[in-house]
Amino acid sequence: MIRAFYSLLMWLAQPFLRRKLARRGQAEPGYLEAIEERFGNYADPAEPGMLWLHAVSLGETRAAAVLLDALRKREPGLRVLLTHGTATGRAEGQRLMRPGDAQSWLPWDTPGAVRDFLDHFRPRIGVLMETEVWPNLVAQCKARGVPLVLANARLSDKSLQQALALSPLSMPAYAALAAVWAQTPADARRLRQTGAEVSGVFGNLKFDATPDVAQLAQGRSWRATGGRPVVMFASSREGEEATLLAAIRARGDVAAVQWLVVPRHPQRFDEVAALVQAHGFSLSRRSTWGEAPQAADVWLGDSLGEMALYYGLSDVALLGGSFAPLGGQNLIEAAAC
Repeated sequence: MIRAFYSLLMWLAQPFLRRKLARRGQAEPGYLEAIEERFGNYADPAEPGMLWLHAVSLGETRAAAVLLDALRKREPGLRVLLTHGTATGRAEGQRLMRPGDAQSWLPWDTPGAVRDFLDHFRPRIGVLMETEVWPNLVAQCKARGVPLVLANARLSDKSLQQALALSPLSMPAYAALAAVWAQTPADARRLRQTGAEVSGVFGNLKFDATPDVAQLAQGRSWRATGGRPVVMFASSREGEEATLLAAIRARGDVAAVQWLVVPRHPQRFDEVAALVQAHGFSLSRRSTWGEAPQAADVWLGDSLGEMALYYGLSDVALLGGSFAPLGGQNLIEAAAC
C-alpha cells in the first residue's frame, strides 16, 4: 500500500521533473540530452544480456570506472549498460564506453518507466553504486529475477534516519537487494539496520583509482616553468569563491601567488568567471589555453575530466565544501595526485 502511494506521488511529480530538467539544461545542456529516457522512452534498440552499472554522478562514475576495469579484465567481451542521473556523470561515463556498450539515464522511479526500462534493455544483472536504492526499481528487478546489488555502498547517519523514518518503503527495498558490499564497518552497521544483507566490507573503490599520468605530467611541466607558487581552490561551491576572492583582495598581495579556481559544478563556470572579474582580478580560463596557461591573477579551471592536470599544476590545494557548512569534498583524488 505504501509503495502504491509512493508511486502515485512519483507519477504526479513528473511534470515538475521535466520543468527542473529544462531549467538545469539552460546552464548545463547535458540535462537536455535524451530527456525521454528518464521516462522509459528509447530511440535506439538494445540487445539483452548486458551488465547494467548505475553511477548517478561524477564521483560514483569514477568509482565505477575502477570496478568496470576489473570486470572487463575478468570477462573481456563484457557488454555494459551505463546509467546516470546527472550530466557530469553521463559525460564522464562516455569515456568508459566501448563498442557494444550502451548508455542511458536511469528511469524516474515510477512503475511504468521502470517497466519500460527493464523491457527495453533486459539486463542480466544490475550494479548500483554507493547509495542509489529506489523502491520501484528494486521491486521490479526482484520480480523479474534480475539480481540487483549495491557496490561501494555507503550510508550516513542522516540517511539512515531518513530511511528508518520511511521504513515501510525503504526496508523492503534494501532487503530485496541480492548483495551489498559496504565501504566501512560503520556503513555496514547502518545498512544492516535498514534490512540490507551486507555481504562484505571492502573499502572505498576510489582509493584504487589511478590519476591520469599524462595529465599529471603536463600539469607538473607547467608548474616547473611558472614563476610563482600555484594555489588551487578545488571543487569550490557556491558562496565559497566570493569569500576567497574577498580575502585575497583584503590582503592586497595577489601577485605573490598564482590562484587557480576549479568550481565543483560546470554550470557555474561563467558565474565564477564573472565573480572573479567583479572583484577586480584579471582572469584566464583553461578553455582558452594553448600550449601553456596564460598570465592572469586568477586561472579558472573550466573543463571536465582534468582534475589530475590541475592537481599536477598546483603546489597547494584547498578543498571546496570546507569553507561553508557543506560537508567538504572527498580528499582521495587530491591525495592520489
